[in-house]
Amino acid sequence: MIGTKSTSGGRIADPGRWPARWWHTAKARVVCDLCPRHCALKEGDHGFCFVRQNSGGRMVLNTYGRSTGFCIDPVEKKPLHHFYPGTSVLSFGTAGCNMGCKFCQAWEITKSKNVLDRLSQTATPEMIAQAAVQLGCDSVAFTYNDPVIWAEYAIDTAHACHERGLKTIAVTAGFICPEPRNAFFDVMDATNVDLKGFTEYFYRHQTLSHLQPVLDTLKWIKHESSVWLEITNLVIPGANDDPGEIRQMCQWIRDELGDDVPLHFTAFHPDYRMRETPRTPSRTLVDARKIAIETGLHYVYVGNVDDPKRQSTYCPDCKTRLIGRRWYDIDTYQLDQNRCRLCGYTIAGQFGEKPGHWGTKRVPVDPAALLRSLEPEAIR
Repeated sequence: MIGTKSTSGGRIADPGRWPARWWHTAKARVVCDLCPRHCALKEGDHGFCFVRQNSGGRMVLNTYGRSTGFCIDPVEKKPLHHFYPGTSVLSFGTAGCNMGCKFCQAWEITKSKNVLDRLSQTATPEMIAQAAVQLGCDSVAFTYNDPVIWAEYAIDTAHACHERGLKTIAVTAGFICPEPRNAFFDVMDATNVDLKGFTEYFYRHQTLSHLQPVLDTLKWIKHESSVWLEITNLVIPGANDDPGEIRQMCQWIRDELGDDVPLHFTAFHPDYRMRETPRTPSRTLVDARKIAIETGLHYVYVGNVDDPKRQSTYCPDCKTRLIGRRWYDIDTYQLDQNRCRLCGYTIAGQFGEKPGHWGTKRVPVDPAALLRSLEPEAIR
């Protein structure tokens, strides 16, 4: 029998065989309609993502209720610089991915052959939300691996979070079909979308996917939803660091999304199948940021490097340093709600009355011990 959530919300009967959404049958196969790959699966087959499977002529999700770990992070690590700065986020992920990035920084949970064996903990959506409340977190982030492929689990967890007054964050590559995209982002408060490059060649050869669906997702989020959007571009030497390509990407963001969407240029480190590629020089990030600002983007940051000047937020009007950052630590805050304290210019984003003070801490959570202690309260 395919597992279903109990009415109390406390247990998952069979987390390895959760009924999936977004599929249809064709020629004795189950065809996945979640992402643009449209994997057509024979009985027992898994999709490209590893975690969606044809089981008995139906699509099931093998990772519902199963996690590779939990950690309390600063919201800036997602990265989100304009979404309640300084606050803490309970972050977690599962396993698998629908992209094939040769430069994957988390390949052990996305592409390892024993990827499903890493799902060592079981947690219902209600237990996760209650854990976040008990830990004093402001938000829950679906991250580490792309939550698009475990959308059913993320959506249910997001509902549980909203019932408890928590905010929800999706860290994603945005490679998703229109129908599930609507359902997925409808329960998210903020997202950082990884725009991995700006050519179809790069997407096809370096990620085994396509660029246009990602661009479609970005436009939909910006213009058809209320989700706060920020974008990350991992700059890889010799792969997507051409100044002309970076300028084209920035022009597209300006023209299609607007000049107030924050853009993060982050440094690559050698990993997975690109271990011979060197780290991104800091100068490359500085130059990319300069191009973006010249193009007209207002909020441009560098990441994975120590550069307080270019990790800080400035007023587009009077140029005052409004939010001073070093890595994820905030040392200056010159905002009144969402307005520059000096000139009154409205800063794009979602801000509280004052910043959080979580700082740079990254605190792993023992899911087994924590959720065991919370289980009676979580299922009430």
